[in-house]
Amino acid sequence: MAERQTNGRKNDPQRTQEDILEVATEEFSTHGLAGARVDQIAERTRTSKRMIYYYFGSKEALYLAVLERSYRKIRTLEADLELANLAPEEALRTLIATTFDHDEANPDFVRLVSIENIHHAAHMLRSEAIRDLNVSVIQMIEAIIARGLADGTFCRKADPIDIHMLISAFCFFRVSNRYTFGTIFRRDLSEKTTIERHRTMIADAVISYLKSAEGDPASA
Repeated sequence: MAERQTNGRKNDPQRTQEDILEVATEEFSTHGLAGARVDQIAERTRTSKRMIYYYFGSKEALYLAVLERSYRKIRTLEADLELANLAPEEALRTLIATTFDHDEANPDFVRLVSIENIHHAAHMLRSEAIRDLNVSVIQMIEAIIARGLADGTFCRKADPIDIHMLISAFCFFRVSNRYTFGTIFRRDLSEKTTIERHRTMIADAVISYLKSAEGDPASA
Protein backbone atom coordinates (compact mmCIF):
# COMPACT_ATOMS: atom_id res chain seq x y z
CA MET A 1 0.00 0.00 0.00
CA ALA A 2 1.25 3.50 -0.83
CA GLU A 3 2.42 5.31 2.27
CA ARG A 4 1.01 8.58 3.50
CA GLN A 5 2.74 11.78 2.56
CA THR A 6 5.37 12.79 5.06
CA ASN A 7 3.55 16.02 5.97
CA GLY A 8 0.72 13.97 7.47
CA ARG A 9 -1.95 14.71 4.89
CA LYS A 10 -4.10 11.81 3.74
CA ASN A 11 -2.62 10.51 0.51
CA ASP A 12 -4.44 11.54 -2.66
CA PRO A 13 -2.76 9.36 -5.33
CA GLN A 14 -3.79 11.44 -8.34
CA ARG A 15 -2.77 14.73 -6.76
CA THR A 16 0.45 13.23 -5.43
CA GLN A 17 1.46 11.88 -8.83
CA GLU A 18 0.67 15.21 -10.50
CA ASP A 19 2.76 17.06 -7.88
CA ILE A 20 5.64 14.65 -8.47
CA LEU A 21 5.44 15.08 -12.25
CA GLU A 22 5.35 18.87 -11.93
CA VAL A 23 8.47 19.00 -9.79
CA ALA A 24 10.18 16.25 -11.79
CA THR A 25 9.65 18.27 -14.97
CA GLU A 26 11.66 21.12 -13.51
CA GLU A 27 14.29 18.79 -12.05
CA PHE A 28 14.88 16.84 -15.27
CA SER A 29 14.75 19.90 -17.53
CA THR A 30 17.29 21.69 -15.34
CA HIS A 31 19.71 18.86 -14.57
CA GLY A 32 19.05 16.25 -17.24
CA LEU A 33 18.34 12.58 -16.64
CA ALA A 34 21.73 11.81 -15.13
CA GLY A 35 21.91 14.90 -12.93
CA ALA A 36 18.34 14.91 -11.63
CA ARG A 37 17.95 13.63 -8.07
CA VAL A 38 14.90 11.65 -6.98
CA ASP A 39 15.52 12.57 -3.34
CA GLN A 40 15.32 16.25 -4.31
CA ILE A 41 11.98 15.60 -6.04
CA ALA A 42 10.76 13.77 -2.95
CA GLU A 43 11.81 16.60 -0.65
CA ARG A 44 10.14 19.28 -2.75
CA THR A 45 6.89 17.31 -3.03
CA ARG A 46 6.95 16.32 0.67
CA THR A 47 6.75 12.66 -0.28
CA SER A 48 9.53 10.04 -0.28
CA LYS A 49 11.70 8.16 -2.75
CA ARG A 50 9.78 5.03 -1.81
CA MET A 51 6.48 6.63 -2.79
CA ILE A 52 7.91 7.93 -6.09
CA TYR A 53 9.18 4.47 -6.98
CA TYR A 54 5.84 2.99 -5.94
CA TYR A 55 4.02 5.19 -8.44
CA PHE A 56 6.57 5.27 -11.29
CA GLY A 57 8.83 2.26 -10.79
CA SER A 58 12.21 3.87 -11.48
CA LYS A 59 13.95 7.16 -12.19
CA GLU A 60 13.96 6.39 -15.93
CA ALA A 61 10.25 5.59 -15.88
CA LEU A 62 9.55 8.87 -14.08
CA TYR A 63 11.57 10.73 -16.71
CA LEU A 64 9.53 9.06 -19.47
CA ALA A 65 6.29 9.92 -17.68
CA VAL A 66 7.45 13.56 -17.60
CA LEU A 67 8.09 13.47 -21.36
CA GLU A 68 4.67 11.94 -22.02
CA ARG A 69 2.97 14.54 -19.84
CA SER A 70 4.77 17.36 -21.63
CA TYR A 71 3.68 16.16 -25.07
CA ARG A 72 0.16 15.50 -23.83
CA LYS A 73 -0.08 19.12 -22.67
CA ILE A 74 0.64 20.65 -26.09
CA ARG A 75 -1.48 18.11 -27.96
CA THR A 76 -4.41 18.80 -25.60
CA LEU A 77 -4.06 22.53 -26.19
CA GLU A 78 -4.24 21.92 -29.94
CA ALA A 79 -7.28 19.65 -29.67
CA ASP A 80 -9.14 22.30 -27.67
CA LEU A 81 -8.77 24.83 -30.49
CA GLU A 82 -11.58 23.23 -32.57
CA LEU A 83 -9.80 24.23 -35.78
CA ALA A 84 -12.31 22.43 -37.99
CA ASN A 85 -14.71 25.30 -37.26
CA LEU A 86 -12.30 27.91 -38.66
CA ALA A 87 -11.44 28.82 -42.25
CA PRO A 88 -8.19 27.12 -43.38
CA GLU A 89 -5.89 30.14 -43.14
CA GLU A 90 -7.33 31.23 -39.79
CA ALA A 91 -7.08 27.66 -38.51
CA LEU A 92 -3.43 27.35 -39.45
CA ARG A 93 -2.54 30.77 -38.03
CA THR A 94 -4.29 29.81 -34.79
CA LEU A 95 -2.37 26.54 -34.60
CA ILE A 96 0.94 28.29 -35.27
CA ALA A 97 0.25 30.96 -32.64
CA THR A 98 -0.63 28.25 -30.11
CA THR A 99 2.63 26.38 -30.77
CA PHE A 100 4.60 29.61 -30.60
CA ASP A 101 3.02 30.72 -27.33
CA HIS A 102 3.29 27.25 -25.79
CA ASP A 103 7.03 27.01 -26.43
CA GLU A 104 7.56 30.57 -25.25
CA ALA A 105 5.72 29.86 -22.00
CA ASN A 106 7.19 26.38 -21.45
CA PRO A 107 10.99 26.45 -21.71
CA ASP A 108 11.02 23.25 -19.61
CA PHE A 109 9.41 21.44 -22.55
CA VAL A 110 12.07 22.72 -24.95
CA ARG A 111 14.88 21.68 -22.62
CA LEU A 112 13.35 18.23 -22.08
CA VAL A 113 13.14 17.61 -25.83
CA SER A 114 16.72 18.83 -26.26
CA ILE A 115 17.88 16.46 -23.52
CA GLU A 116 16.05 13.53 -25.11
CA ASN A 117 17.73 14.32 -28.43
CA ILE A 118 21.09 14.08 -26.67
CA HIS A 119 20.01 10.55 -25.74
CA HIS A 120 19.00 9.88 -29.39
CA ALA A 121 15.35 9.50 -28.27
CA ALA A 122 16.30 6.25 -26.52
CA HIS A 123 13.60 6.66 -23.87
CA MET A 124 10.97 8.05 -26.22
CA LEU A 125 11.35 4.99 -28.44
CA ARG A 126 9.89 2.92 -25.61
CA SER A 127 6.74 5.06 -25.41
CA GLU A 128 3.77 4.16 -27.58
CA ALA A 129 1.90 6.98 -25.85
CA ILE A 130 4.18 9.67 -27.31
CA ARG A 131 3.90 8.21 -30.81
CA ASP A 132 0.11 8.04 -30.53
CA LEU A 133 -0.17 11.53 -29.05
CA ASN A 134 1.71 13.14 -31.91
CA VAL A 135 -0.38 11.59 -34.66
CA SER A 136 -3.13 14.11 -33.90
CA VAL A 137 -1.22 17.24 -34.87
CA ILE A 138 -0.24 15.75 -38.23
CA GLN A 139 -3.83 14.78 -38.94
CA MET A 140 -4.91 18.27 -37.92
CA ILE A 141 -2.49 19.97 -40.33
CA GLU A 142 -3.35 17.50 -43.09
CA ALA A 143 -7.04 18.33 -42.72
CA ILE A 144 -6.39 22.09 -42.79
CA ILE A 145 -4.28 21.78 -45.94
CA ALA A 146 -6.93 19.60 -47.61
CA ARG A 147 -9.66 22.13 -46.84
CA GLY A 148 -7.45 24.95 -48.06
CA LEU A 149 -6.76 23.17 -51.34
CA ALA A 150 -10.44 22.40 -51.80
CA ASP A 151 -11.61 26.01 -51.36
CA GLY A 152 -8.67 27.60 -53.20
CA THR A 153 -7.00 29.16 -50.16
CA PHE A 154 -3.85 27.09 -50.71
CA CYS A 155 -2.14 26.02 -53.93
CA ARG A 156 0.53 23.68 -52.62
CA LYS A 157 -0.21 20.13 -51.52
CA ALA A 158 2.46 20.11 -48.84
CA ASP A 159 3.50 17.22 -46.64
CA PRO A 160 1.86 17.89 -43.22
CA ILE A 161 4.95 16.56 -41.42
CA ASP A 162 7.08 19.10 -43.31
CA ILE A 163 4.72 21.88 -42.25
CA HIS A 164 4.78 20.69 -38.65
CA MET A 165 8.58 20.60 -38.75
CA LEU A 166 8.73 24.12 -40.21
CA ILE A 167 6.49 25.48 -37.45
CA SER A 168 8.22 23.56 -34.68
CA ALA A 169 11.72 24.44 -35.86
CA PHE A 170 11.15 28.18 -35.65
CA CYS A 171 9.18 28.14 -32.40
CA PHE A 172 11.59 25.71 -30.74
CA PHE A 173 14.77 27.49 -31.87
CA ARG A 174 13.70 30.81 -30.38
CA VAL A 175 13.59 29.19 -26.93
CA SER A 176 16.36 26.57 -27.17
CA ASN A 177 18.91 29.04 -28.58
CA ARG A 178 17.68 32.18 -26.88
CA TYR A 179 20.82 32.82 -24.87
CA THR A 180 23.47 31.86 -27.43
CA PHE A 181 21.67 33.61 -30.30
CA GLY A 182 20.95 36.64 -28.16
CA THR A 183 24.57 36.87 -27.01
CA ILE A 184 26.01 36.58 -30.51
CA PHE A 185 23.64 39.03 -32.18
CA ARG A 186 22.83 41.27 -29.18
CA ARG A 187 19.15 40.54 -29.63
CA ASP A 188 16.72 39.97 -26.77
CA LEU A 189 14.31 37.33 -28.06
CA SER A 190 12.10 37.76 -25.00
CA GLU A 191 11.39 41.42 -25.80
CA LYS A 192 7.67 41.96 -26.40
CA THR A 193 7.84 43.54 -29.85
CA THR A 194 10.28 40.86 -31.02
CA ILE A 195 7.95 38.11 -29.80
CA GLU A 196 4.99 39.67 -31.63
CA ARG A 197 7.00 40.15 -34.82
CA HIS A 198 8.27 36.58 -34.79
CA ARG A 199 4.81 35.14 -34.09
CA THR A 200 3.49 36.92 -37.18
CA MET A 201 6.58 36.10 -39.25
CA ILE A 202 6.38 32.31 -38.88
CA ALA A 203 2.64 32.33 -39.65
CA ASP A 204 3.17 34.50 -42.75
CA ALA A 205 6.03 32.27 -43.93
CA VAL A 206 3.98 29.07 -43.66
CA ILE A 207 0.88 30.59 -45.25
CA SER A 208 2.93 32.10 -48.09
CA TYR A 209 4.54 28.72 -48.76
CA LEU A 210 1.16 26.99 -48.96
CA LYS A 211 -0.26 29.73 -51.20
CA SER A 212 2.62 29.43 -53.66
CA ALA A 213 2.26 27.06 -56.59
CA GLU A 214 4.42 23.96 -56.99
CA GLY A 215 7.57 24.95 -58.84
CA ASP A 216 6.98 28.68 -58.29
CA PRO A 217 10.45 30.35 -58.39
CA ALA A 218 9.28 32.82 -55.75
CA SER A 219 8.91 29.97 -53.27
CA ALA A 220 12.28 28.40 -54.04
